[in-house]
Amino acid sequence: MLKLRTIERVGDLAESVEVRAFSFLWELFRRRGWPNPLRLPWPEAAPARELLAALKIEPAQVEAVFVNGVVRRPDAVIRPGDRVALVPPGTPGPYRVLLGMTREDPT
Repeated sequence: MLKLRTIERVGDLAESVEVRAFSFLWELFRRRGWPNPLRLPWPEAAPARELLAALKIEPAQVEAVFVNGVVRRPDAVIRPGDRVALVPPGTPGPYRVLLGMTREDPT
């Protein structure tokens, strides 16, 4: 399990991920006093579900995980330096199509 801490040096950026939250997940970040985007230490590749666990976000609260702008499954691997966006359930139909959430990416 990853421990949350802030990034203290520019050199740490190479071993971190940028996490953005939308809709009520953004509100959750705000209530917890987290910036949006949030930069987290991420020293090695791990599944997106591990990121959710580190953030104490239930998987049911996230419908889509975007990694570097591409919608992925919850078991997709996140690597240091990746940009991640968390989208909650309830995204309106037209936006789902624009975001590519109409079908699952096989990777």
